[in-house]
Amino acid sequence: MDKIIFQNVLPKVFENQGNLNSEIWQADAVFERGRLYLVEAESGKGKSTFCSYVLGYRNDYSGKVLFDNEDTRQYSRSHWCDLRKTSISHLFQELRLFPELTAMENVTIKNQLTGHLDDKTIEGWFERLGIPEKKEQKIGRISFGQQQRVAMMRALAQPFDILLVDEPISHLDDRNSQIMAEIMMEEAKKQNACVIVTSIGKHMHLPYDKVCKL
Repeated sequence: MDKIIFQNVLPKVFENQGNLNSEIWQADAVFERGRLYLVEAESGKGKSTFCSYVLGYRNDYSGKVLFDNEDTRQYSRSHWCDLRKTSISHLFQELRLFPELTAMENVTIKNQLTGHLDDKTIEGWFERLGIPEKKEQKIGRISFGQQQRVAMMRALAQPFDILLVDEPISHLDDRNSQIMAEIMMEEAKKQNACVIVTSIGKHMHLPYDKVCKL
């Protein structure tokens, strides 16, 4: 997949609102492979909705969401599942980690499905992110900021053309935010992927190709 196109997309919930003053809603917004984007939004402007449209979880909108030149409304459920395994990776704002599993198991459970990473790489990420001693702890017993780092590693444990990271550093200090950003961009560059970072405030300090106001 080389690009995502939002073509005059308007969520149904916004149909009766006036001027949205958005660079994505009711506009032509393009997200291209190999480029880095920041989507900034105020609360209530549809950030979670935007993510859901990219991931195919919802289609309650007018206009078109195109992957290359294909209308995603035509995709079957099984096709979406394949895309989320091979082409689109997502770091959820609410993380959605498995509380009954350890930090390491939360990463490797995905890597066992994809076979994308070797054990040395995963071990190295835990070291770089400053949580090697948390590998064998249950997720519910570590802080939210530490969980965010685990969730990022899990998001990177697959091939992707598009990497969508939703509020990835809300609970991280600047040092760990920078390390996580470095690891993320290293993996994205290896795959020449499009990276879309969303934020309603604090965000990764990166050389964005474009900042879009939602």
